[in-house]
Amino acid sequence: MIIKKMHDIGIRSEHAYTAAMVSIGLSVLTWATSLKGEPGSHADLARADRWGIFVGEWAPTFFGLGVALSHYEQQDGTLTATVHELREQKAG
Repeated sequence: MIIKKMHDIGIRSEHAYTAAMVSIGLSVLTWATSLKGEPGSHADLARADRWGIFVGEWAPTFFGLGVALSHYEQQDGTLTATVHELREQKAG
């Protein structure tokens, strides 16, 4: 139901996969930025770890949504290409 609504408003599996990859990059970036925010304190390391983990937890959710959207796109016939089509293009 939620996946169908997401698909109907134009969100595709590629968007979810991209969001997951961006989330991984943001996780590293927020960790590094928070770590350098106030150097010299042990509490800063804990805060940096919490921020990195918080943002990093988004990635599995986005990957899961990407897989669900991909399955819906396959069933709906709106997936941009199948594995067989890609193999035929490479062979041809």
